[in-house]
Amino acid sequence: MTGGAAGSDSVALRVLVVDDEAPAREELAFLLGDDSRVDIVRAAPNAGQALKYLNEERFDVVFCDIKMPGLDGMELARVVSRFTDRPQIVFVTAYDDHAVDAFELQATDYVMKPVRADRLAEAVRRVVTAGSPDTDAEDETIPVELAGVTRFVRRSQVRYVEAHGDYARLHTATGSHLLRTPLSVLEERWSDVGFVRIHRSTLVALAHVDEMRVVDGHCTVHLGDVELPVSRRHTRALRDRLGAS
Repeated sequence: MTGGAAGSDSVALRVLVVDDEAPAREELAFLLGDDSRVDIVRAAPNAGQALKYLNEERFDVVFCDIKMPGLDGMELARVVSRFTDRPQIVFVTAYDDHAVDAFELQATDYVMKPVRADRLAEAVRRVVTAGSPDTDAEDETIPVELAGVTRFVRRSQVRYVEAHGDYARLHTATGSHLLRTPLSVLEERWSDVGFVRIHRSTLVALAHVDEMRVVDGHCTVHLGDVELPVSRRHTRALRDRLGAS
């Protein structure tokens, strides 16, 4: 199994744990080693040792602390992201202020310390699901910042997305949230799960579209009480996608 590509019939994850604090590192390695879906666990006290392991062995996932001396967890993840056959990343940290950065690095999960066994088991499940080519894309958790507090929104809750400069604004049924990610990046990441460009500044979730109207040559889509314009260049593609879905 490479790059986290775990099949559902036979799961044998190779895991690398990276944490500069020995008690936390040993506890995490113990809990992961006790999971029937995990085959091998290696533990590294810093990013330098982790990179040495990664160059010598293949791993499916790296469970990584963020705040470490020297190369920190975010910097390690950026290095790993350039690997041809890159393992998945799960951040395990006592701080929630890097959740948005973790999303941008396409981390599989973000686990808060102190780590609970059931929460860690859920992280392993997400690793297996994300690595299985036969499994539908799981509902992604998106960290958003609001007044200095990190909150979590499910992708399935997002009805449409608007460009907001270099950022994107996610609209749900109950409000909106600014995400430090360009609209073009979300379009690329979410196109396979039903998000379609309807305007140069708008993506819409097909699952939330109630109807599409064309009046006097002008096309709109309706999501509950929200009406959004569809540009001429995107009308045909949207009609085709709605018909297919």
